[in-house]
Amino acid sequence: MTEQSRPNLGDGYKQYFEIAPALDQARINDVFFIRHDVYARELGFEPVREDQRETDKYDYRSLHCLVRSADGSRLAGCARLVLTDPQDQDSPLPFEVTCKNTLDRSIIDPAKQPRARIAEVSRLAVMSEFRRRKGEQQSEAMISEQDFGDRNQPRFPYLPVSLYMGAVIMAKRQGIETLFTLTEPRLAEHFAKLGVNIMPIGGPVEHRGQRLPSMLRVDEVYQGLRLLIRPLWHVINAQIDEAYAKASV
Repeated sequence: MTEQSRPNLGDGYKQYFEIAPALDQARINDVFFIRHDVYARELGFEPVREDQRETDKYDYRSLHCLVRSADGSRLAGCARLVLTDPQDQDSPLPFEVTCKNTLDRSIIDPAKQPRARIAEVSRLAVMSEFRRRKGEQQSEAMISEQDFGDRNQPRFPYLPVSLYMGAVIMAKRQGIETLFTLTEPRLAEHFAKLGVNIMPIGGPVEHRGQRLPSMLRVDEVYQGLRLLIRPLWHVINAQIDEAYAKASV
C-alpha cells in the first residue's frame, strides 16, 4: 500500500468516533461506568459495585476524557488527567505513591517540579467490543480500511493512542508542561514507533502487571509525531476544542 493510498487516520477516526472532555455529570458518570466495566467486571482489579461506577480519591481533582461512537450511542473508552491538589500542592500524584521507591530522581524529581505544571494520565480503559481482536498485530505502517471495522462494529487500531492524545491536548489547555504515567513497557515501545517519546524515569513496579513510571513533555508530543499520525491529532484537537466551545456558550 502506498503512502497516498493509506486511509487518513483522522478521517477514519471521526467517521466512527467522537472524543471530548467529560464536562457534565452525565458524561463523567459514563467515564465511571467504562472504568467499572473494564477494571471491575472484566479484569477484576476493582470490586464490582452495585451502581456500576468505579471511582477513587483522585477523581475530585481530575479531568476526564471520553470516547463514544460517532452517533453517541455507545461508550468506547476513557482516560483521566489527575492534577495536583490546588488546596495542597504537596499532595502526591498517584504514581508518586506507587513508585516512591523506584523513581530515579536524578532524571526528574516530581516533588521539585512546579506542582501546577505537572499531572498524571491514568485510568485509561477501552471497552472490550472496541478492542482489536486478539492476535491482530498489524503494524501501524499497514493500516487498511478493515482496521476501522464498520458502523455496526467500529474498531480502531489506536483508541488508546487517541485517549493519550486527548489527555495531552487537555493538559496543554491547563498549562501542564510535564505528564507522568505508569505504562506497560510494550506500550511505551509502541508510542516510540509513532514518534512519541515516553521516557522511563525509574524501575518497574508491580501494579496490575509490570509498569514503568514514565514521563513526556507536553510541548514535544506533536513535534515528534510521524506524519501518518498527525491527522489523528488534528481531528482530536478539533473535537476537544469544539466541546469546550459548546460548554462555554
